[in-house]
Amino acid sequence: MTNEEWGLVRNKLQKAVGQNNYTNWIEPLEFADLKNGVATFLVPTNFMGNWVDRNFGDKILHQMVGEGLKVSRLDFEVPSRTAMAKPASATGDADTSPSLAKTTKTDQDDLPGAPLYDRFTFDNFVVGKPNELAHAAARRVAEGGPVTFNPLFLYGGVGLGKTHLMHAIAHEMTTRNPDLRVVYLSAEQFMYRFVQALREKQMMDFKQLFRSVDVLMVDDVQFIAGKDSTQEEFFHTFNALVDQNKQIIISGDRAPGEIKDLEDRIKSRLQCGLVVDLHPTDYELRLGVLQNKLKAYREQYNGLVIADGVLEFIAHRISTNVRVLEGALMRLFAFASLVGREVTMELAQDCLGDILRASDRKVTVEEIQRKVSEHYNIRLSDLIGPKRVRTIARPRQVAMYLAKHMTSRSLPEIGRRFGGRDHTTVMHGVKRIDELKGADDQIAEDLELLRRALEA
Repeated sequence: MTNEEWGLVRNKLQKAVGQNNYTNWIEPLEFADLKNGVATFLVPTNFMGNWVDRNFGDKILHQMVGEGLKVSRLDFEVPSRTAMAKPASATGDADTSPSLAKTTKTDQDDLPGAPLYDRFTFDNFVVGKPNELAHAAARRVAEGGPVTFNPLFLYGGVGLGKTHLMHAIAHEMTTRNPDLRVVYLSAEQFMYRFVQALREKQMMDFKQLFRSVDVLMVDDVQFIAGKDSTQEEFFHTFNALVDQNKQIIISGDRAPGEIKDLEDRIKSRLQCGLVVDLHPTDYELRLGVLQNKLKAYREQYNGLVIADGVLEFIAHRISTNVRVLEGALMRLFAFASLVGREVTMELAQDCLGDILRASDRKVTVEEIQRKVSEHYNIRLSDLIGPKRVRTIARPRQVAMYLAKHMTSRSLPEIGRRFGGRDHTTVMHGVKRIDELKGADDQIAEDLELLRRALEA
């Protein structure tokens, strides 16, 4: 059988098994040989070969016989690492669905990782005060050498650069040492593979795969919270890799201790390494991101002119996250290119109207009170009521502080919404929190978390 004949068979299989199954299971097969009625295919892992044989073997045989090929049996082999090594590139349209996808680096084809994006490198990461510590820690881990920060835990809100840094670490590590077995995947993909292995009774293959890597990177670990069986396997995988002095890098949307329904023993393990927060972007960082993107867009939209002050305007008005910021700039340039106009302030306001309105969402005192009550696990009626015990009074002062700085309400108006208190009480509360946030790390962290939740 020639590769051309296998191509015809694959085209028919695509219609027979459906696009999703074809992409995940048939397309990765590499025809090797047809001898004595046995068709041999190369596969990334034994797990995949067994799965294809059990679930699609009959269909493959049927289509091959239909093409007039003398085939009676299929054989799936995992080639040696050197034989499998061949260049691969990850692009933005790579399949990141939960499947036995190949990683994007040479000599890593037998690992169950998700693709890496070429654009997510350290060179393309804009560093500012909100993310400089996370960037420095990621750089240190990416340099390799003795494992010092283990695990490295990166956390922060949506679009602040966690995934970018994880991809950058993987790129740097595999560039420095191509033989390093690096696996990057989301927590959801880890869970999918675990459930799949359970269903197909392939747990030994699963354990062997994930415990034989040199570096394990799991993105958005909060998604395994509440999944008891997955947490159990993650815990044992974590311990096995740490015992072997292998590097683990994890990301989440909040600090380990604040992830609801995550087992205490996993929280403890995650907290024993370096935990780093990526803070919300400030104006300087947002402007830096836009300026960095502008260089790339000038090549794509050759000859397009952008007026002075437009980037500064966008950086001031759009403060949600970097993804929204980059999307706004792309939309603006695409629109200006299509209509053949200069990127002016007026065009920016017209084109980005919906994004600007969303960014201008007003936070209310009532919303602040509700968020603070939930954060400190106290009743809303107690927060605005007369109680003066410390466990109520301090959250009340935090709520007053946030109301002062995040709304346009006057001090008397804020006081009225806190049970009719005098404006001097509000002034005292705001001043007290101002003093404490510089000396008490917990208060500072509470303020940051609450501010982020209210701005989301």
